[in-house]
Amino acid sequence: MKLITNLIKQYWLILTVFLLTAIATLSLWPVEHLPQVPGSDKTHHFISYGALMLPLALRKPKHWLWIAFGFASFSGAIELIQPYVNRYGEWLDMAANVAGLACGIILAKFIEYLVKGNTK
Repeated sequence: MKLITNLIKQYWLILTVFLLTAIATLSLWPVEHLPQVPGSDKTHHFISYGALMLPLALRKPKHWLWIAFGFASFSGAIELIQPYVNRYGEWLDMAANVAGLACGIILAKFIEYLVKGNTK
């Protein structure tokens, strides 16, 4: 567990940029070209933004909470842009995104607790 956590902390920026790019691409892709994926739309939003937040919350670079706020703003911007690319912007999607961001922070705290507990 500690090895994986250290790798995430080391490559947090690459992971974050990759996930942010993937989220933006998939969020703005026209509906008729999206593959069918099991699970609800809100679950996908929640997991995506939780995964986006996890590397940042583990590494905690300077002003990391401001970056998290930027992710929430990015989420809102995506919802505003989606109607212009043959998608549906929904504020409940943004709520799921923000809940995912919060869960990513909580999960990072839990992982830090587990890793500290294993080193004693």
